[in-house]
Amino acid sequence: MAESLLRVRELNAFYGESHVLHGIDLDLEEGEVVTLLGRNGAGRTTTLRAMLGLVDRRRGSVKVNGREIIAMPTHRIAHLGLLGYCPEERGIFASLSVEENLMLPPKLGEGGMSVDEIYRMFPNLLEVRRRTGMRISGGEQQMLAIARILRTGARLLLLDEITEGLAPVIVKTLGRMIGDLKQRGFTIILVEQNFRFASRLADRHYIIEHGKVIDRIDGADLEKNMERLNRYLSV
Repeated sequence: MAESLLRVRELNAFYGESHVLHGIDLDLEEGEVVTLLGRNGAGRTTTLRAMLGLVDRRRGSVKVNGREIIAMPTHRIAHLGLLGYCPEERGIFASLSVEENLMLPPKLGEGGMSVDEIYRMFPNLLEVRRRTGMRISGGEQQMLAIARILRTGARLLLLDEITEGLAPVIVKTLGRMIGDLKQRGFTIILVEQNFRFASRLADRHYIIEHGKVIDRIDGADLEKNMERLNRYLSV
């Protein structure tokens, strides 16, 4: 049986003495979109960060394309060219122009998008390409943050709260972008509070509570499980 593109087993993570993740298990096949759902503080963002080694300490197993990366430092994981991370704070260079931001990322994996391809996917960025990161809107900053990852050639995208605080028209644009990337064979994990946005895109939903996956709902079964899901996510 072929190995999953991403296979996470018994992933534990620590910030100092705080034990934050308690045995996360996840599987993704190439071309799938999954969401990590849960209340604030459940451990969704920490799950993404732990995959990349951006926590004080971690243990368990994280395999990408069959390769174990749990013992690798973050810079070595990045240089594999497989994973791209878009944090909630976006991480663009505010003092550089949009185009300069796009020219900076090295192509680490195969098939990193050209700047022209990026502009076709995000026409808004073409219009503001000479403006600095601090002089574009929040939605344009989010597009730029994702575009920078696509330039590297990463095929497994970890996207953290990409719709937070954005206007509905921008959220709609990001939804089209994720649908386009899925058709191109990209694999995506979404940490997302906007469930209406995420529900239309995902093949599978993982519900995380107190640092553990407590349930999994397939996208095809979502409608008949909405009451169950609402119980998990209600405050």
